[in-house]
Amino acid sequence: MVQGMNRRDVLRAGAALTAGTTLAAPTVFAQGTGGNLRFAFWDHWVPGSNEALQVLGRQWAERNRVNLTLDFINTTGNQLQLTAAAQAQARSGHDGISLGPWDIGAYADQLEPVDDLIAKLIAAHGPINPVAEFLAKRDGAWRGVPATSGTQNKPACVRFDLMQQHAGLDIRAMWPARAERGPGADTWNWDTFLMAAEKCHAAGVPFGLPMGQFTDAVDWVGALFLSYGAAMTDARGNPTIRNNAKLRSAIDMAVKISKFLPNDVWAWDDGSNNRALISGRSALVFNPPSAWAVAKRDAPQVAEQCWTVPMPAGPEGRFIAYLPWTTGIWAFGRNKGAAKSFLEFISSREAAEATTNRSGGYDIPPFASMSNFPVWEREGPPVGTIFNYPLKPHHQATASIAFAPAPPELASQLYIQAMNTKVIARVAQGGESMDQALGWLEREINNMRRGG
Repeated sequence: MVQGMNRRDVLRAGAALTAGTTLAAPTVFAQGTGGNLRFAFWDHWVPGSNEALQVLGRQWAERNRVNLTLDFINTTGNQLQLTAAAQAQARSGHDGISLGPWDIGAYADQLEPVDDLIAKLIAAHGPINPVAEFLAKRDGAWRGVPATSGTQNKPACVRFDLMQQHAGLDIRAMWPARAERGPGADTWNWDTFLMAAEKCHAAGVPFGLPMGQFTDAVDWVGALFLSYGAAMTDARGNPTIRNNAKLRSAIDMAVKISKFLPNDVWAWDDGSNNRALISGRSALVFNPPSAWAVAKRDAPQVAEQCWTVPMPAGPEGRFIAYLPWTTGIWAFGRNKGAAKSFLEFISSREAAEATTNRSGGYDIPPFASMSNFPVWEREGPPVGTIFNYPLKPHHQATASIAFAPAPPELASQLYIQAMNTKVIARVAQGGESMDQALGWLEREINNMRRGG
């Protein structure tokens, strides 16, 4: 039995799970492996989403005669992160565990290499998202399997009525719920975005873009920087601050945008942009479909006017903020063969579609070949509102995470310290000149490299 569900619960949940997806019988990856297996997964915020993994776990466990336990641990108070830290220190606990974007680096030497499993998955489903690879590989080896459950993109969720009324942009025509660009899509860049931000601010419905030190702020600003080719370091971690015209241009654009945002965005957390959209007081946020989904429940008149589109393009291309989960197998785990078999099963196209369906389209599989699930076409209202949520070929975009291409160990420090929004704040809020702010940034990066 999968923990927390008896047979009747599993059958009931399984009927709901397969309503929109037909799952093939689970492949027997480790027939007769037997024994016990325990995984700790992130406790999904979407009600019922955990049941997808529970049902899949039941199917796999019965076929492979394994006693499987799935625990779901939320991130409130960093409970999941604290669990990983405690188990790594004790060298005991679950066989596998969900790890946040930068956690792989902290435990790389205690995670089982999974190159053999990754090779199978790539052969079956094609290339893995390069950001997921950047985060999950250490010292040339894969230390975890990129997950579907909980992985998100952060494109623009737009109030298409307000954008058309106040900025004259027909977002739905530009980015229709079809695999093609519409009229005006080629003009969806940061200059157009700035114009729209100014007009919506003047109309009293400013864009809800956080500028503080939380994830949502760091992610959208990181994508903006990359679209200008504005890296703070090279791939070896050497600062690239001095005489960096691209970095100056990116900061200058961010400062200009900040003038047309609510005054308190510098103190916003990751829920503030959601609340701005749901309240009806904002014309645009960068977010996965969570804000729209809550609006569908609490403010349907807002949800009915929302449309998801890619982030704007910059001089160096279009980038989409991407935040993946990875499932690692502890090197001290007692049933590593069965653990790999289970992860292979839940990484299949059928399993990924089942979990994405159950999350209402929130979850993003790590394979580009899985960006065409019907759930993104049929979700509404309005129908098609999240069609462009997963990255698709016609977007001509690249998945990104802030501070690439810095080495992951340094990039994680820059990310946690929110160095991109901090340098913007020094100019926009602190009154520093660009030269002063960039001098501070270079000193901070050098201190990090020295371990200061």
